[in-house]
Amino acid sequence: MPYNDLREFIHDLEAAGELKRITAPVDRDLEVTEITDRVSKQLGPALLFENVKGSKIPLLINALGTPRRMCMALGVERIDDLSERLALLLDPDSPTTLMDKIKMLPMLKEIGDFFPKSVGTGPCKDVVQTGDAASLADLPIITCWPDDGGRYITLPLVFTHNPATGKRNCGIYRMQVYDDRTTGMHWHIHKDGAHHHQEAERRGERIEVGVALGCAPEVTFSAVVPLPEDIDEMLFAGFLRGKPVRMVGCETVDVQVPATAEIVLEGYVEPGERRREGPFGDHTGFYSLADDYPVFHLTGVTHRTDPIYQTTIVGPPPMEDCHIGYAIERIFLPLMRKQLPEIVDMHMPFEGVFHNLMLVAIRKSYPGQARKIMHAIWGLGQAMFTKMIVVVDEHVDVHDPGDVVWRVLNNMDPKRDIEFAEGPVDVLNHASPLLNYGSKMGIDGTRKWKSEGFNREWPEELLMSKPVQDLVDQRWKEYGL
Repeated sequence: MPYNDLREFIHDLEAAGELKRITAPVDRDLEVTEITDRVSKQLGPALLFENVKGSKIPLLINALGTPRRMCMALGVERIDDLSERLALLLDPDSPTTLMDKIKMLPMLKEIGDFFPKSVGTGPCKDVVQTGDAASLADLPIITCWPDDGGRYITLPLVFTHNPATGKRNCGIYRMQVYDDRTTGMHWHIHKDGAHHHQEAERRGERIEVGVALGCAPEVTFSAVVPLPEDIDEMLFAGFLRGKPVRMVGCETVDVQVPATAEIVLEGYVEPGERRREGPFGDHTGFYSLADDYPVFHLTGVTHRTDPIYQTTIVGPPPMEDCHIGYAIERIFLPLMRKQLPEIVDMHMPFEGVFHNLMLVAIRKSYPGQARKIMHAIWGLGQAMFTKMIVVVDEHVDVHDPGDVVWRVLNNMDPKRDIEFAEGPVDVLNHASPLLNYGSKMGIDGTRKWKSEGFNREWPEELLMSKPVQDLVDQRWKEYGL
């Protein structure tokens, strides 16, 4: 069953031995990060700090920090269960007869059940503070790393509407706290939230914003997923949950947020206003540099009775965001296959911090296909940021870095098999000579064909004969191995 709110998820985590309550006093400045970083590196439990200095509100962190907790959050035994369900939804057998069409009706009804549902009120309205009563002071907002520009809200679900179309976007954009009433709004130039703000600025209008903190895990996860532009993340959350997300209107702005959120911040961003934001210790393992970003002005705070503040930290992998990224990778493999059917599997190792490295196994059927795949991926949404793409043959296990490295280094000739391209890069790519623009590299690690200009004899791979393998399988225990 899907989780109605964060509290149900916390209950299940604790029952499964996946959550640790910490009652000892803890400092929200740096100490929370140091404790959580050590726990993350050991694939340890979710942490619920119940005694954060300077706040009466408990702090939840590392809630999605292992593969098991990601599966619990999404209600599956394994993440690939969801990718298989999405593949069926994307590509059901084409109906050719009346009976086939009738059989598809339950699936069409299921899709209709995913859409978010507006409700009059919800638990997030237990306490309402507007005007001068609205403040960030009571929240246990953390300072993550020593040279950060300040305290940061790191797991906010930021809701806006496109002023031109009215369509909703929800994304997670960090918010640096300047004072009790204003924060930065870290909208990268390539993100949908930034597009909404740019459209509002073109019109000379402020954009209204709702920020939900501490939602049901499927809802939080959906805010991270890089969906196509103007696809409602709450619709995708409904798909994950198998039931609609209940949405409620804010008190001071015309924006809806999840009704069971723990805390909601309401406010606006003025056109043309910028303020220095950063540095920030980022998931690259380095500080992202300070720059000017839009400013969020607080107009209201609503929250549940005895709210829980959910946050996260990022830094050198592995951390909580790595497991979130892996789930996104597996869920969206069917989407990539839909557009590029020769892809067998793909993987983005944690060390690549999402945008630096993608390993792709393909079913090769014509010369130059590996290069075609590289350029096709660089043309797919946020995959355009991938700094390095390595393409291998279908039998290579892209989840085994040793297998990939061994085969690629044996198969590739550097001059022949490296492809360079230029274009947009992630704003966090600190190695590019220009902000948001730089180069990318592809490596064709597939076995080369004569039709690709390889006229030498390709050596055979070392493999033991099948009869000997079967014989040893039978006698393995006899050998005491």
